[in-house]
Amino acid sequence: MGSIGRIFSARNLVIGTALLFLVVFVLLPLVLLVLRSFLGTEGEISLQNYIAVYGKERNWDAVVTTLLVCGLTMFFSMISATGLAWLVVRSNLPYRRLFRSLFFIPYVIPPYVGAIAWILLLTPGVGYVNKMLVSYFGAAAPGPFDIYTVPGLVWVMTLFYYPLAFLNVASALEQMDNTLEEAARISGASPLRVFWDVTLPLVSPSFFAGGLLVFAASASAFGVPAMIGMPSRIYVLSTQVIQYVYMGTTSGMREATALSVVLMVIAVVTMALGNRLLSRKRYTLVGGKSARVLPVSLGRFKMPALILSGLLGILLVILPIGAIVVTSFIRIFGEPITLENLSLEHYGYILTFKTALEAFWNSFFLGIVAATLALLVASLIAYYRVKVKSPLARAADLIATVPYATPGTVIALALIIAFSGKYGLNLYNTFAILIVAYIVKYLAFSVRTVCASLEQIDLSLEEAAQISGARWLESFRDIILPLVRPGLIAAWFLVFMTTFYELTMTILLYGPGTHNLGVILYEMQTYSNQQAASVLAVLILVVVLFGNLLVSKITKGKIAI
Repeated sequence: MGSIGRIFSARNLVIGTALLFLVVFVLLPLVLLVLRSFLGTEGEISLQNYIAVYGKERNWDAVVTTLLVCGLTMFFSMISATGLAWLVVRSNLPYRRLFRSLFFIPYVIPPYVGAIAWILLLTPGVGYVNKMLVSYFGAAAPGPFDIYTVPGLVWVMTLFYYPLAFLNVASALEQMDNTLEEAARISGASPLRVFWDVTLPLVSPSFFAGGLLVFAASASAFGVPAMIGMPSRIYVLSTQVIQYVYMGTTSGMREATALSVVLMVIAVVTMALGNRLLSRKRYTLVGGKSARVLPVSLGRFKMPALILSGLLGILLVILPIGAIVVTSFIRIFGEPITLENLSLEHYGYILTFKTALEAFWNSFFLGIVAATLALLVASLIAYYRVKVKSPLARAADLIATVPYATPGTVIALALIIAFSGKYGLNLYNTFAILIVAYIVKYLAFSVRTVCASLEQIDLSLEEAAQISGARWLESFRDIILPLVRPGLIAAWFLVFMTTFYELTMTILLYGPGTHNLGVILYEMQTYSNQQAASVLAVLILVVVLFGNLLVSKITKGKIAI
C-alpha cells in the first residue's frame, strides 16, 4: 500500500495532470497534423499531398519567397543588431542606456502594428513620407517608396525582429571577458581590428544564434506578410496555409497540412540550431570577467555615432508610433494634416462600436484565462523539471518548448484537425480552442520564467517542511509559491500581453462572438477603416507598453516581453 500511496500521492497526481495536458493538447494535435499530411484521398498512407502541393508553381513561389524574405531579414538583422549592441554596450557613446531602451522598444510592439505604421508612412501616393518627398523635395508622384513589395516586407520584418539578435549579442558582450580586447589594443591594434579579430569571434555563437532566431520568427510570422504582401499577391508559407484553409475544402485542408509540416520543420530546426549555439556560448566567453570594463573610445566618430543613434531612434520608434497616433486623429486619411482634418470621431466610433467593444473584452477575458491556466500548468512542469530532474521531467520541458518554436498557423491548424469533433471533442469556433491555443503556444514563456525562480530556492526549505509534517501541497503553497511570487507575476503578464493582441492563431480559430482585438484590427486595416484601425493599435500599444513596464519593475529589469 505504501508504494501505491506514493504513486498516487498529491504531488504525482497534480504533476501527472499537467503532463496529461501536454500529451492531449500539444503532442496529439501535432502528431495528427503530420499523419494527416500523409493521408491520401482514400485514407491511405501516401505522398500524394506533398506531390500535389509542390507540383503547383504558386506553392514553390511561396517557399522561395519565404526563404528569400527570411534570409534577407536575418542578414540585415544580424548586421544592424551587432553594430547597435556594440555601440550601447562596449563604446563610450553618450546616453547609452537611453539608446539601449530605444533600440529595444520594437521588440515590445506587435509586428503587425508596426506593419500598419509603415503602411501609413510608405503607401504610394498617400503615405506620409511619400507625400512629404513629393510636396517638399520634388520627388515624382506617387513617391519613391512602395511598402507593398518584397523590399518593403523585408524592411518591416527587419525593424521588428532584429531585437531578437540585438538582445543575444548585447547579452554576450556584457558577459564577455574584455582582457583579450585590452591586450589587442595594447599591442597596437585599431578598434576595427580588435572588433573583427577578437570581439566578433568571441560573440559569434550569439551572433549566429540571434540570426537563426530572427529567421525562425520571420518564417512563423503572419500579420506582417498578410498586411504588406497579400495586397500585392506576395505570398509566404504562413499566408499560403491560411489561403488553403479558407478554401473550406478537403483538398485545401490536405494541401494546408503538407505546407504546414514543411513550415514547422523549417522553424523548429532553425530554432533548435539557435538554441544549440546559445548553449555553447559559455565556452566562448573566456572565464574570469575583469573587475572593470573600460568603454572603447569612439574618438572623432563619437558625435557622428550619437547623431546616427538619434536618427535610428526616430526611425525605429518615434516615426512609426507617431504615424499611428496621428492617423487615429485624422478625419480623412490622405488629406493634409490640418486642424480642420483632426478629430476624435474615430475614438468615438471605436468606443461605441459593438464589435470592437466585444473584441476588447474578449481580449481581456482570453488573456486573463489563458495566462492563469498557463501559469498553473507551467508552475507544475517547472517544479517537476527543477526539483525532480528525471528523464520524464526533461521530456515534459521539451514538449512544452516545441510549440513556441512552431509557427502559430501550424498550431492552429493542428488544433482544428484534433478538436473539430472527428476524434470526439469539438472545440472549434469556441473560446476554449483559443484558450488552448494560447496556452500551448506561450507555455514556454511561463515555464522558463518559473524555472529561473525555482532554481534559486534551496531544496532544504522544502525538506524541512516535510520533516515537520507538512504535506506536499502545503509546502508548495506555503513555501514555494511565496518565494517565487515575483517570477509568477512576471510569467502571468508575459502570457497575458502576448495573448491580448494575438493574431496569427486567432485568425484561423475565432468564430461568431469570439473575435479579439487582433482580428478586428486586421479586418479594419485590410477592408474598411484605417483610422479606426489606428485607434485600436494605439489602445494595444498602451496596454502592451504599460504591461511591459510593470513586468520590468516587478523583476527589476530582468524580464520583459
